[in-house]
Amino acid sequence: MLTRRAALMGAAVLASIPMLTRHAKAEEIMDTSMAAPVDLSNLQRIKRKLIRPPFVHEHEQVAPGEPRIVEFEMQIVEKEVEVDSGAYLQAMTFNGSVPGPLMVVHEGDYVELTLYNSPENLMQHNIDFHSATGALGGGSLTLVNPGEKTVLRWKATRPGVFVYHCAPGGPMIPWHVVSGMSGAIMVLPRDGLKDHEGRPVRYDRVFYIGENDFYIPKDENGDYKRYEDVGESYPDTLEVMNGLIPSHVVFNGKVGALTGDNALHAAQGEKVLFIHSQANRDTRPHLIGGHGDLVWETGKFNNPPERDLETWFIRGGSAGAALYEFLQPGVYAYVNHNLIEAVNLGATAHVVVEGDWNNDLMEQVQAPVEYNAAYEGKTALP
Repeated sequence: MLTRRAALMGAAVLASIPMLTRHAKAEEIMDTSMAAPVDLSNLQRIKRKLIRPPFVHEHEQVAPGEPRIVEFEMQIVEKEVEVDSGAYLQAMTFNGSVPGPLMVVHEGDYVELTLYNSPENLMQHNIDFHSATGALGGGSLTLVNPGEKTVLRWKATRPGVFVYHCAPGGPMIPWHVVSGMSGAIMVLPRDGLKDHEGRPVRYDRVFYIGENDFYIPKDENGDYKRYEDVGESYPDTLEVMNGLIPSHVVFNGKVGALTGDNALHAAQGEKVLFIHSQANRDTRPHLIGGHGDLVWETGKFNNPPERDLETWFIRGGSAGAALYEFLQPGVYAYVNHNLIEAVNLGATAHVVVEGDWNNDLMEQVQAPVEYNAAYEGKTALP
């Protein structure tokens, strides 16, 4: 008897044939079974427990010694999430969150990831690290069916912030990505971050902003449709995706995920490092009321940061980093400065900063009052 799961898996395989045939050719060329073994037995191993964004797991800003093997575990979860009131997404996630967790290691470390595809899932999944070298970023070595796990180890050779995402082949790739399957990894220089003159830079907090564009179908009445599972949602979602007009553009998985009661918090004088990723579309972060003191716009720490940016540009399929010292108290809005996407589609976060107001930086000399336009000669221009 053909089960629903088998039918969905078959559809996924058929949709992925062009990419999978290229995988097969690549496997003939690389033939990992012929590679010389690497002895890493003398390296220290440490385990890191991943934290739900916007926060990040414990880590050192400067490497404490020699390179290590940093072990992570990540579970793939397919589940329904409420993106906005009345709008539900059949999401595919790393560790149950959109975006997936931010991972942090140092240049020269080895990342060792155990990746689980939950048995309750319907789809094949894998992971492509933009920071890794070879095998489609690990994608061709990590393809797992529901109920399977795999272990991948790779060496972090390039410092910076990078996207990772699911890439199981063919049209499954964009569908999985715009269904929530992306995250980021930060590879710090062993001696820590440096400013534009090569001086050490430290941060007090890290916030990880994962931006996603979603394509939720509507019915004939203009209401968002709701589906039983990811497989049922695929045909309608693909049609909306191919129109290239997202229904939502959000930070951290849903409208309001980082505003109001969910706002980020910092203290006056703290230096906050913002990591921002977008696995599919370009975006332009802007901190209303603040700036990018130091900005690694392309996210790569071997390049000197730019200074004093008002808005920076994150290319689709990449991550960037910006450091800002909060000098005034208040509620700051961190937005995608395509303001239609920020205000109407959801790409906004708030940062609540406690402290004492500094009149030297800004002062309200006079509160708003009515004035006599005729008397003061301030009439409307023709």
